Amino acid sequence: MKEESDLSLEVVVLILFGVFWLLFGLTLFKIYAGDLPYNPDSAYGLFLVIVSFQMITMGKTPFGALRRSWALVFIGMGSAVLGIATSFIPGYFTNFIRQLVGIVLFIGGIILFLQLCVSEKMARMWIKIPGILRQLTLACAFVYALTIISGLITLSPSLRADPRTAIILSFYGMSFFYLSWCVWKVFRTYGPEQQEDPASTIQSADRADLQRRFILFQEASLPLSPAILILLGVLNTLLGLLLFPVGLGMLPFSPDGQLGLLLTIMAIQMMILGDTPLGQYTRSRFMITLGIVFAGLGVVSCVVPGLLTGMIQILLGILSILGGAVFFIRRFLERKHEIRTSPETPIVVPPIIRKLARIQLAMNSLGIVFGVSMILPGIVPLPVVACILLIMGPLFFVLAALLRTVAIMEATGQQQAI
Repeated sequence: MKEESDLSLEVVVLILFGVFWLLFGLTLFKIYAGDLPYNPDSAYGLFLVIVSFQMITMGKTPFGALRRSWALVFIGMGSAVLGIATSFIPGYFTNFIRQLVGIVLFIGGIILFLQLCVSEKMARMWIKIPGILRQLTLACAFVYALTIISGLITLSPSLRADPRTAIILSFYGMSFFYLSWCVWKVFRTYGPEQQEDPASTIQSADRADLQRRFILFQEASLPLSPAILILLGVLNTLLGLLLFPVGLGMLPFSPDGQLGLLLTIMAIQMMILGDTPLGQYTRSRFMITLGIVFAGLGVVSCVVPGLLTGMIQILLGILSILGGAVFFIRRFLERKHEIRTSPETPIVVPPIIRKLARIQLAMNSLGIVFGVSMILPGIVPLPVVACILLIMGPLFFVLAALLRTVAIMEATGQQQAI
């Protein structure tokens, strides 16, 4: 249970899509029966955030894999902002976001299905090799076909109201689980696929010249952990800005969308990095399973307003408080150990490490206050909560920049050592 999981980032994202669509479909049975309320804005907003995360971290879009350039990262950030805003503010982007998601699913499914059939390096080659590659071909075809159907359902009001939609979306979610298993087996059998663009050998000179002229088209040197921190920074900053007009009664607000997004991003951190509010742990099977549970709670919170609000609010509040408390306890114990075992010559701590320590100190202090506001609503005034989030948002950006700098320094040091 404590062994490092070999699930790749791509497999984890496919599992997230499976959790989203399966639970979306299952809850629709109760929604169509009138037993549960429904929040389409938060549901589609969460889907858009997951798609944006895939673009930012892997360069994979609903229309196919692209180079992970800075331009694509910025586009992913823009779509993430739209998804977050839609989840937080119900009713303002309903028709637009539904049509956007429907178009992305429908056109993206067609393009991916055509690529699967036409490309000589995909189905036409995979089908000739017995074993897992044939299953991968079937899984891809199944997912892409259901993507097209889901896009048509999203775009058509009459199809959306059909109870059979719940069955289709449930099968759509299960198809992602099948595809994630196939990709995992392929990675274990043949190793990670090469990420090189097939057209790179044809236009490599022109592309290199374009990259030199335009920084937006250069490969994005953005590690995974800073990318997630930037997404958290965007979420907290946007939430802080919106809470001011919400407190004045100028905008509606969906607390379920907020809680669902926070819990889903936390689940992503757990499944991919082993990061939890209580510290970093081995990315074991237990951590993956716990992340799937958290992601499921986040999806249900976004789709069905009011069902899990109190439970998730208390859960996030407790985790925020415990996370801050654990940080301060560790700092105290480390400081105590340093005093006991301090050498005669003091150790010089690099400035960037001191900056990281100060940022973490500030974020954990604010996290404790935010956790108290979650557990005891009203004890911290809403404008104060908004200010806390507006401070935490930029701190996430600063932390991401510092971690990226540390990663570059470590890589440079390794190269020099070699």
